[in-house]
Amino acid sequence: MSRADPRARGAAAAPHPPSIDRMANWPALAPLVARVGRPLVVEALRAWAEARRGEPDVGDSDACARWCEARLAPLAQPSQRRVFNLTGTVLHTNLGRALLAEEAIEAAVAAMRSPTTLEYDLDGAGRGERDHHIAPWLCRLTGAEAATAANNNAGAVLLTLNALAAGHEVIVSRGELIEIGGAFRIPDIMARAGCRLVEVGTTNRTHLRDYQAAIGPDTAAIMKVHPSNYAVQGFTKSVGAAELVPLAREKGLPVIEDLGSGTLVDLETWGLPHEPTAREAIAAGIDVVTFSGDKLLGGPQAGLIVGRRGLIERIAKNPMKRALRLDKVRLAALEATLRLYADPERLVRRLPTIRALARSATEIQAQAERILPAFAAALGGGWKAGLGQVRGQIGSGALPVDLLPSVALAVTGRGLDRLAAAFRRLPIPVIGRIEDDTLLFDLRTLDDEAAFLAQLSELALSGPRASGSLVSAQDARGPQP
Repeated sequence: MSRADPRARGAAAAPHPPSIDRMANWPALAPLVARVGRPLVVEALRAWAEARRGEPDVGDSDACARWCEARLAPLAQPSQRRVFNLTGTVLHTNLGRALLAEEAIEAAVAAMRSPTTLEYDLDGAGRGERDHHIAPWLCRLTGAEAATAANNNAGAVLLTLNALAAGHEVIVSRGELIEIGGAFRIPDIMARAGCRLVEVGTTNRTHLRDYQAAIGPDTAAIMKVHPSNYAVQGFTKSVGAAELVPLAREKGLPVIEDLGSGTLVDLETWGLPHEPTAREAIAAGIDVVTFSGDKLLGGPQAGLIVGRRGLIERIAKNPMKRALRLDKVRLAALEATLRLYADPERLVRRLPTIRALARSATEIQAQAERILPAFAAALGGGWKAGLGQVRGQIGSGALPVDLLPSVALAVTGRGLDRLAAAFRRLPIPVIGRIEDDTLLFDLRTLDDEAAFLAQLSELALSGPRASGSLVSAQDARGPQP
């Protein structure tokens, strides 16, 4: 090809991008630089220059800014985002479990902003103990002599077993060898804690004589595990604390009980089924009780350990405790949450978990009827929207067979998966569930009605245009319980 070849002249005339430094100073990119920082913008500019090399718009600052904005959007948005949990599961593990009370949020923010007395004794001007921020409240609320905490209940169980029974045997009923989400299995936790599991009884029936026969010279503890995420019904028998504690006392053994979700108040106060409380376990003579802070208790993630002073001191001094301890932010939120329990009558207003669980079906029905017209209008034609009488769950292993009557926005029609995905793409994603060919949005946990309604206009639907119109709240009913 000669120098006079027009193709060579055309290639030579192909536009080249300006320098990256010059592009980074374009006014059109200034807002993006301010938001995500210059290094990420420069990285995007290099990709733009490579992708558009030789193209007419390679030097178009506005086009470049739009391209870089789209490229960096996933990095500029937090990966952990606020969502509307309308699944029907109040304490949804995948969606963060308990919502914190405003008092707990304020306490956590204050702890993040400033140095605190996390491990500092103001009176003695020396080292303090972080458990002292929560132990007095836990003792007051449970009747225990002493208390400590770990990062979650799995950690609390692991720490307790390692401190009290490492290298020795622990007796557990076969009917209580639970497994919960995330591969937490009692036999595996015992092995990691350095204990040897001794199983007694059968899956459905365990007697006091089974425990008695299993006690030997190497037995370090008897453990009870509350089967909070399942129920064995029918021909069953288990041994309660009233029988087990006297046997353990006679043999000089501690009784450990893992309550799982755990609670500090009687849920029957709000018309909910009874769930064993930590105070009941302590009153029955259980020596060490473990339970969660971020489930029915309604606080931050934590594993709470209460019981006899000597045993709690052994647990707190275990070297593993440092690896499992709570930081100042969660301790501040937990202390504020526990403080709310000093006035149980106001818990239903101040603690989001109790407030959601205690909502009546009548109240939820009224909210659903308010929302339905705007919800139906946002869907457009092709889907039928109405109200469904549904039953939800408490979640996180609490009261697995007891369901909560509720009301849901119920949608039927073709393409429900696509519709559910559209709701998940909203600025505040809305998470529901599909059941019996119906997309359900359970309203029990909808506490920000205004924000939910405000974003419905942003639904980007490409749904079916099947015949049929939206039906009224009075005419449409979703799946019955």
